[in-house]
Formats: sequence, C-alpha cells, structure tokens
Amino acid sequence: MILLTAALLGVIQGLTEFLPVSSTAHLLIGARLLHFDDPGGIFTVTIQFGSILAVIWLYRQKLMSVLFGLPSDPEARRFALMIFVAFLPALFAGALLADFVKSVLYESPKVIAWAFIVGGIVMLVVEKFRPAPVVLHADATPMGRALGVGVCQTLALVPGVSRSGATIVGGMLMGLDRAAAAEFSFFLAIPTMAGAFTHDLWKARHVLAQGLGLEIVVGFVMAFIASALVIRPFLRFVSRSGFAPFAWYRIVAGIALLAMVWMAR
Repeated sequence: MILLTAALLGVIQGLTEFLPVSSTAHLLIGARLLHFDDPGGIFTVTIQFGSILAVIWLYRQKLMSVLFGLPSDPEARRFALMIFVAFLPALFAGALLADFVKSVLYESPKVIAWAFIVGGIVMLVVEKFRPAPVVLHADATPMGRALGVGVCQTLALVPGVSRSGATIVGGMLMGLDRAAAAEFSFFLAIPTMAGAFTHDLWKARHVLAQGLGLEIVVGFVMAFIASALVIRPFLRFVSRSGFAPFAWYRIVAGIALLAMVWMAR
C-alpha cells in the first residue's frame, strides 16, 4: 500500500507541477489525507525532479542545441545567461529561507489555503489588467525581464503559491505572452528544481540509507510520466483559454481547505 500511495502522489506531482496550482501544496495535502509520512518534505521535493526530467526530455533538441552551441553560438550563450539570471534570486532566497519554510510553513494548512486564495485573485487581476505582450517567444526575453520573473519565482517558497504560477504571472507582468511565459517557466524550472533536488537529496542521504528510497523512486517515475503527458496540452490550453480556470480552482480549493481546518478544530 505504501508504494501505491507513493505512485498516486507521484501522479499528483506530475499533473500539478507545471499547472499554476502548486504541486507542493497538493503533495502536502495529499500526504496528510493518505497518512503518508514524509519527514522534512524530502519525498515531496525529490520526486519533483521527475517532472524536471520530463521537461528536459520534451525540450531535448532545444537544450542540446544550446549546450553544444555555447562555445560558438551567441544565441545559445544568451539563452543560457537569461536562464541563469532568472535563477539567481531563487538561489539566494532558498539558501536563506528554505529551512524556515520547511520547518514552519510546510506545517500550516492555513498558509497553504490563503496562498491558494490570494494567488488565484492575483492571477485573475493579472489576466484582466496585464500589460500588452511585447515578448512572444521565451527565447527572446530580455535580461531585465528575465530577472523580474526570477524575483517573482522566490514567492514560490511559500507552499501554495506555486512555482509555475509565480513565474507565469511574473512573466505576464514583464510583458511576455501567455504561452511564452509558460514556456519560460518550464525552462527556469530546470535549474531551480535541480538545485532543490540536489540539496534535499544530500540532506536525505541517511533516510535513503535506511531503505526508504523505494517510495521516492516510484513517485519519481510516476511524476516523470504524468508531467510528460500534461506539458504540451497545458501550453495549448493556456494559449486558447488563459489562466482564469486555474485561478478559480485555486480560490475554491483554498476556501474548501480553510473550511476543513475550521471544522477540524
């Protein structure tokens, strides 16, 4: 049963990582409802790398062209620098605040609920009043705008905010088209989640040594499969319909979670 639970949580992670609904919050809530013990949130963060591998796989041609083009191609170097600049704020914020976030905020359903609601409202406001898009392709994001998106990403340290939601909304505020903002979010997820994975894997080395790593492997594989299936349809959906459906989902889910917390008193 524990492996079945890990597989289910992996699917939840994969389906929600790139949607602006907070995969971390869904995993924390799911783990509580399924009575899945995840000390320090290690399982939650490490299986997220399965989703990142899905991005690497789906965009492998683009990423390989950037990698092999670094010595001679100015566009490849500009792309790599753009992602690095956007990644820096999360690197510094994570180093300073990660322990507090995991030890305090991860344990508070109220924080998650309010982050859901506020994030949904912000998304609706940005959808309605965002500036006219001036960047139609993620590759063409100017460095200053990329840094602005990276600053927005730091808000995702709060469970319930959503890393993809923060970066997509930040991208739209920075003048990126919906699809460009979503794709930029995918690329930025690679170094961000790779860093989080490496950090937490090192911290989890003693847990893994105790034979508790099989659950992570199962969740990791299922997260990879689910993410690989959801990324392309998500891009097509937001290009046609925008982010309002996800915003309303967040608001309703946040209100429901607050009601559950109140009834559990």
